[in-house]
Amino acid sequence: MLRILLVSFVLFGAAEKVGAGDTATNAPTILVFGDSLSAGHGLANGQAWPALLERRLKAEKLPHAVANASIGGETSAGGRARLPAALDRFKPAVVVVALGANDGLRGLPVAQLRDNLVAMVRVAKAKKARVLLVGMRLPPNYGSPYTEEFARIFTAVAKQEKLPLLPFLLEPVANDRANFQPDGLHPVAGAQPKILDHVWPALKPLLKPR
Repeated sequence: MLRILLVSFVLFGAAEKVGAGDTATNAPTILVFGDSLSAGHGLANGQAWPALLERRLKAEKLPHAVANASIGGETSAGGRARLPAALDRFKPAVVVVALGANDGLRGLPVAQLRDNLVAMVRVAKAKKARVLLVGMRLPPNYGSPYTEEFARIFTAVAKQEKLPLLPFLLEPVANDRANFQPDGLHPVAGAQPKILDHVWPALKPLLKPR
């Protein structure tokens, strides 16, 4: 079983950061829509995994741009309210939905999380965007009934909506305290390439032309 070091944290802090997708371009855009784990809390500009994704795309000679509309502290309800405007702004070809951690850490009802995730997926699909759903896992101190039900929500939504699923964003770094900043909550810059390498195999198939 994966031993999660994030024992009691609340995701907070980072303001919105937007990459190349905020500029005028005809390139297809990947919209990263998450919380502080994707916004790059505590990191310099260009260090978070979505910024590294831009570099990966260039190295792979793929035409896509990246818009990182992640905000620290965001819940699925906040994301649900905010997503339509982001879709209109960036007109993404692909949306990476990486929300839900703050719902779990605040003990919010998992049924609410499911409803919000489904709503975000469907509004993105209605705009003809492909969607990658990125899940999270909770620390064991939240109790096995809640943590297990929380984890199952991402799988259930992905199955229902026929989506690719990355079950746990932090899987490659969660076992090592050295991968985290002094707050014990947010991955350091050196852990970001590992996160990107974890995301990439799930994301790359969505970048193929329709």
